Parts: sequence; structure tokens; C-alpha cells
Amino acid sequence: MISDFQRYKITYTLIGVNIFIYLLTSIVSQNFVDMDMETLVNMGALFGPYTVIEGEWWRLGTAMFLHGGMTHLLMNMFSLYLIGRGLEQYFNTQSYLSIYFFSGILGGLASLYVHPQSVGVGASGAIFGVFGALAGFFLAHRGQIQEHTKAFMKDFAIIIAINIVIGMSIPSIDMTAHIGGLLVGIIGGFMISKKQIWLGVFSMLMLFISMLVSVYLPTYYVQILF
Repeated sequence: MISDFQRYKITYTLIGVNIFIYLLTSIVSQNFVDMDMETLVNMGALFGPYTVIEGEWWRLGTAMFLHGGMTHLLMNMFSLYLIGRGLEQYFNTQSYLSIYFFSGILGGLASLYVHPQSVGVGASGAIFGVFGALAGFFLAHRGQIQEHTKAFMKDFAIIIAINIVIGMSIPSIDMTAHIGGLLVGIIGGFMISKKQIWLGVFSMLMLFISMLVSVYLPTYYVQILF
């Protein structure tokens, strides 16, 4: 009999890593509920001048595993728990991780463009990519969707709408990363659902776009910051 962890090992592993890093951050910050900004930046948060001007692009990866406080962490991990297990039923490990990380990275790049001097952390962009990938999957197979799946898509649309409303109502939540991750997820979910061979094409496309944006951003930053 397959255990729940074995069935959803990617989702549970990602949740475990996020919680572990949050605990580590809380020790450094000496606060379990809210993280101070300096600690977040020192541990790899997105910050335009460091990420773009100083060329610390690795922050696009580390920022996905940092959270600003307990509420932020719990909201993201609960969302990942709900939707990640659904994605894991339809996509293999490589596809899941490719969608997750490219959604987070492209969401981070979008955030750097719109908010050049803000500090950004959180798995929201990647999680919205997981949301989007499921939407892309059902869009690709809409002709074969049964009634119970259509009902699920209605619930899915409600979840997306609620998250967008919450994001727009709370100033500290960066909707740019959410929208960027969602779009990447929809594209990835649709492409990979059509044919597994499209995983490579999707990954190459997202890598190319990431490199293109990273080449453009320094010039953009010099224009607006100096």
C-alpha cells in the first residue's frame, strides 16, 4: 500500500524545506512570528539593487524559500498542500519541479521589474504556477473532461479568485509575482499535458526568457535608480 507521503512526496518535500528554512530564519532573526527585513535580505531575499545591480541572481532561487512571517508561511504552505497534491496526480517529478521553479523565477523577475526597490520573499509565485499548471492541464484536455472534473475547475476558479482578491487587498503581498507565476504555470501545464516531449521545449523557452529579462534589467535599473 502506497503511503500518503510516497504519493505526494514532491509536495510534502517542498513544504518540509520551506518550514525548515523558516525555522532557520526565525533563529537568526530571533523572532518566530515575524522576520526582520535585514535578516531576510542577508539570507537571500529579492532586493533589486543587490539582485540586479550587484548580479546576485541566485536570490531568485533563495527568495522562494523565505517567508516574512508565520501567517505568510502558513497561507503559502496550506495553498501548496491543497493544490500541489492535485498537480502531483497528473504530472511527473520533472514536470512538477520545472513548472514550480520556473514559475517562481519568472514571478520573481516580474516583481523585480515592477518593484525595483522592494524586498521580496515567498513561494507565492511558484505556488500560483502550480495553480496555473492544473488550469493548463484541464484546458488541454477539456474535450475529455467529465462532469466531476468540471465541478473541480469551478472550485479551482473560486480559489484563484479568492487569492487574487486577498492579494489586492493586502499591500504587502506582491501580485506581480502571483500573476507572473500563474501565466508561466498555465503555459507549462498546457504544453506538457499535450505531449511529454514539450517539457524540454517549455524549459528551454522559460530559460531563454529568464536570461533575456536578466540581460535587460540592469539597463532598466540604471535608468530608474540613478
